[in-house]
Amino acid sequence: MQMVSSGLRFASDQWTTAAGPEVAVNTRGEVSAMDVTRAVRAITRVLRRHHLDGPARVRLGAPPDPEAPTVVQVDVHHRDVVTRVQVTGPRGFAVTFAAERLDRRLARSAAGETRTWPDPARPPLARAGAPRPIVRRKRCVLSVCTPAEAVAVLDAMDYDAHLFIDAETGADAVVHWAEAGVRLVRQWATYPPIRSTEPVRGTPPILADAAPAACLDPAEAANILCHKGLPFLFCTDPGSGRGGLLYRRHDGDLAIVLPA
Repeated sequence: MQMVSSGLRFASDQWTTAAGPEVAVNTRGEVSAMDVTRAVRAITRVLRRHHLDGPARVRLGAPPDPEAPTVVQVDVHHRDVVTRVQVTGPRGFAVTFAAERLDRRLARSAAGETRTWPDPARPPLARAGAPRPIVRRKRCVLSVCTPAEAVAVLDAMDYDAHLFIDAETGADAVVHWAEAGVRLVRQWATYPPIRSTEPVRGTPPILADAAPAACLDPAEAANILCHKGLPFLFCTDPGSGRGGLLYRRHDGDLAIVLPA
């Protein structure tokens, strides 16, 4: 189980932690004490508004450049279910943006609604340019699930794309947001997902790509992603035969999610 839309890594791996009664805050970089206090208060208010007792974890990452955006990620645990939001914004405002996004996400969840696309609050990290390096390789144990179940994770975790093992084919696959709903890209199969007799509540339409994932090594995939200005790219590694999800980070460099 993994995704795209991460960027909480900077030159230093040092985190500091502050805790409130319901909210723990981890920081990296030039995060002010005021932003930490603001995060605890804002997220606590959202939890209470939705009658949740947490716990919640907030990660604040501020790069050395004061003009660069702060990255905020919030994870809320309730009855063994995790809800996550992630946003960027100017210092002093990013925490407020995250609290508002979490409030909307919890309200949609209670109403059985899913995220809409395009998402003006978080445009895709897509820009064409020179090739950038792959600075992180994340190996994850992938969930085995149906495309509809993968979409539920995609929404709950505020991912833009989600890598999983397709229970219908046994191969790696990705679901990602698109204007018409959600796109499904499989390694080999291109037929539409089988309609479940018990569909996941609120699942939007899932459209299968007409072509299987391309076979590319990571270097080839990185060149294509950067040249075409893509936010992410799902492909099959010709050496391992497994799928990988390459994506652009907030700092412009690349990362790739691979099966463990």
